[in-house]
Amino acid sequence: MNMMKTAMLLAALTALFMGVGYLVGGSGGAFIAFLFAAGMNLFSYWNADKLVLKMHNAHEVDERSAPDFVGMIRQLAERADLPMPKVYLIDSDQPNAFATGRNPENAAVAATTGLLQQLSHEEVAGVMAHELAHVKNRDTLTMTITATLAGAISMLGNFALFFGGSRDNNSPFGFAGVLLAALTAPFAAMLVQMAISRTREYSADRDGAAIAGNPLWLASALGKIAGSAKRRPMMSAEQNPASAHLFIINPLSGARMDNLFSTHPSTENRIAALQEMASGGGGPAIPRQSSRPAREPGPAARGPSGPWGSVGTSRPSSGTVPQTGRKRRGPWG
Repeated sequence: MNMMKTAMLLAALTALFMGVGYLVGGSGGAFIAFLFAAGMNLFSYWNADKLVLKMHNAHEVDERSAPDFVGMIRQLAERADLPMPKVYLIDSDQPNAFATGRNPENAAVAATTGLLQQLSHEEVAGVMAHELAHVKNRDTLTMTITATLAGAISMLGNFALFFGGSRDNNSPFGFAGVLLAALTAPFAAMLVQMAISRTREYSADRDGAAIAGNPLWLASALGKIAGSAKRRPMMSAEQNPASAHLFIINPLSGARMDNLFSTHPSTENRIAALQEMASGGGGPAIPRQSSRPAREPGPAARGPSGPWGSVGTSRPSSGTVPQTGRKRRGPWG
């Protein structure tokens, strides 16, 4: 079913590409756009994940450079019955994360350094379990290809004014067609992004909560990420807005409402759904945790030994996801 959805998405984006090409250059422009879209589809299938990681200057880490974080991902992947993905870090103060890859065997998860510094161990586990749920549900291929092609469509619309604005262009609608392409291409690409992202986030929230072991971990994390993202811009996302729908919370300034023009559901709605899941009685027990509440570290709490070393003393040092124990309240209250 997911392969069918991906094929339909590629067909829709290709048709959109051809439509913009027709508005700019007539039938010749549509044919060139078709060839370009076909090449982009092929390129995106094999390389979109690498391109997205490069967009955000992500660097791969392993057990030596980030032992606790990579160990957490390994345990979560085992719980989800997934192959171990590649693990990346993005140097950004904004807490956020995303997953990418064409299938579970070639998946990667990426988190910002801000996520590890500002969230508790349990909250990070909830976030990364959400990203692994995207991998398990095979959302990553569709979302990553969309990020690549939506960016290309937006650039095509922007370039239309420069390459199609002359009087001797082949557009059947003249300059009006070029202007229409320039205005509608980015908007149409945004609509495609919204169509694939919003429902997938709710599904990944539910499945990720089951993988991590407690819906309240992810609920607490979403609230912290949304609040911090408003104060800390992510420059790589601002420069590559077509990739915004990949992240667990929209990394762009503005656009945080649950309306027609948002790539993500409302954070408040997502938190409410997770809290309802936790109170339904069907979820897993809350694992044993440290009695010390999680806190955002100051400079003195940040150590030199890998990403977890910069998180402070409230985080467990074993790098493992806490196991189930007696029920009790977590760091969220």
